[in-house]
Amino acid sequence: MKKLFFAFSILFAGSMLSAQAWTGKGDQKVQAGLNAWGYGTGLTGTYDYGLSNLVSVGAGLNIYFDGYRNNDIDNNIFAFGRVNFHLQDALQLPEKWDVYPGVDLGVLGRDFGIGVHIGARYFFTEKWGAFAEVGNNGSLGVSFNF
Repeated sequence: MKKLFFAFSILFAGSMLSAQAWTGKGDQKVQAGLNAWGYGTGLTGTYDYGLSNLVSVGAGLNIYFDGYRNNDIDNNIFAFGRVNFHLQDALQLPEKWDVYPGVDLGVLGRDFGIGVHIGARYFFTEKWGAFAEVGNNGSLGVSFNF
């Protein structure tokens, strides 16, 4: 009986952990997922660092396996910097949610690449969550909170 009580106590304590999607200055997120449209379909990875309660900067890399821009295989990698504007406080969202519009600027093959998006993150636990971004590039995947 003690073991059963202990197991339920651990489970209950784990469910009570605060899962915050955005904490502002110093917040760090890593995301990995699938890129569904835009410059191509493939994999995406991004990193974001919070400068304030409103703004984060970061970097990302998209690797495309199909649907390259202008059907040019040189356009299969998009390396970019990004800026996001986090609206969690402005929209009075629950702390598990983060909604953010943003801009990506970088190099796509031998060309200049630009992207705009609106994204959302939801954290299931203190460390793990899911994200989706839609715009002229779209992606879906997992988020990790440092």
